[in-house]
Amino acid sequence: MINVTKTYIPNIDKYKSYIDQIFSSGWFTNNGSLIQELEARLAKHLGVKNLLLVSNGTLALQVCYKLLDLKGDVITTPFSFVATVSSMCWEGLNPVFVDIDPNTYNIDVEKIEQSITPQTKVIVAVHVFGNPCNVEEIEKIAKKHKLKVIYDGSHAFNIKYKNGSILNYGDLSTLSFHSTKVFHTIEGGAIIINDDDLYKKAKLMINFGIPGPDKVTCLGINAKMNEFQAAMGMCVLDDIDKIYKGRKRVYDLYMNYLSDISSVKYQSIFEYSSKNYAYFPILFDSEFNLLEIKQKLNENGINPRRYFYPSLDNLPYIKNNTSLPISNSVASRILCLPIYDDLSELDVIKICDIVKSKFQITCS
Repeated sequence: MINVTKTYIPNIDKYKSYIDQIFSSGWFTNNGSLIQELEARLAKHLGVKNLLLVSNGTLALQVCYKLLDLKGDVITTPFSFVATVSSMCWEGLNPVFVDIDPNTYNIDVEKIEQSITPQTKVIVAVHVFGNPCNVEEIEKIAKKHKLKVIYDGSHAFNIKYKNGSILNYGDLSTLSFHSTKVFHTIEGGAIIINDDDLYKKAKLMINFGIPGPDKVTCLGINAKMNEFQAAMGMCVLDDIDKIYKGRKRVYDLYMNYLSDISSVKYQSIFEYSSKNYAYFPILFDSEFNLLEIKQKLNENGINPRRYFYPSLDNLPYIKNNTSLPISNSVASRILCLPIYDDLSELDVIKICDIVKSKFQITCS
């Protein structure tokens, strides 16, 4: 089976060396030495000031909502992975959806202001497939209306915008380090926090609000990453340049072999932005064509994914009265093809030939 992605597995002996270190120290969790080292290395690699590791990307979002003491309405996008919205609902926040741009798949900044009410407290925008939002316009709107901004950067590992990290925008940004991601810690995530006081508060919040023995200073939860996750992160980070290179190779092969299909469109990348080749989404002209091609791929042992389907306004626990035609249209027609660092050119050609057979075209 060729899946939409494949977990990067580093050298097992290197991983074992870190495990030996953990066993030798007896320090399995609670801000151990590997956590501290990985946080420092990641902050340097990504070009951010304060990076706080947590046990998963969903908790990263939930901690952000608590950290900013948010209540009320949240302006957000309906086109994302379900965790973007489920995390806010879990925390008692009310998502207010704004439709997306049909080319970038990110929240449409031209439609945000019309959805702002006195109950609106924050904008939670998503860098969809690692494609940066129009951060400057979002932050102008936020400043005008005195709103907080959180960026769900789950897909945006090491994405640059105008030569700086996209993660430095907003009050807070989050990352996911799930095993399907470009960089992973098996499960895991991070919060990027520019404000030093908020950073100190967040460090307490992810450890029950406990600063030390016999003392609790604030409301907290257990969101800590453990040393075994950090050990995997150390190994993967050592190989990250190889991972970028391999994924770019596959991305470029797809662009080469699929460029002659006129009825397929690709995501428009925001100007002055880099790519991390985390996903390869293609947009068909109809859901019928998507379903037919997906079935053919499945029959040949290839498992693409309908990221992101359905549009989140259709979730059973959401009360939405806003028309979101673009998000629903894109969600019904988009398919992410397999991409990972060691996917072979022969497999890419096989995938592309199946896609192109619908349109009576071959790669040869």
